[in-house]
Amino acid sequence: MRIAVAAEDELKTGQMKRVSIDGKRLLLVNAEGQYYCVDEMCSHEEFSLYFGCIQGKRIKCSLHGSYFNLENGQPLNDPADCPLQTYSVCVADAQVWVETTT
Repeated sequence: MRIAVAAEDELKTGQMKRVSIDGKRLLLVNAEGQYYCVDEMCSHEEFSLYFGCIQGKRIKCSLHGSYFNLENGQPLNDPADCPLQTYSVCVADAQVWVETTT
């Protein structure tokens, strides 16, 4: 399923937006001018990554300091050891679209 979740120019670099699709809590991120979408909650301890920060193409969980690669969801340091689910994103017709499987 492909869903429009934001206007193409809605988020500036380093900004995030919470998105809910079919009950899934996702996070849309503009990192270095490119959009990414990952699960909102940290895989280490169900804490919202929305409260973290974007550094390059990484997102930091503000609870324990784990970083995740936004491109593939992989944790980059302890204590997180499980990846985040990532979702395909494309920009078309002045909208940001997220692809999910249901």
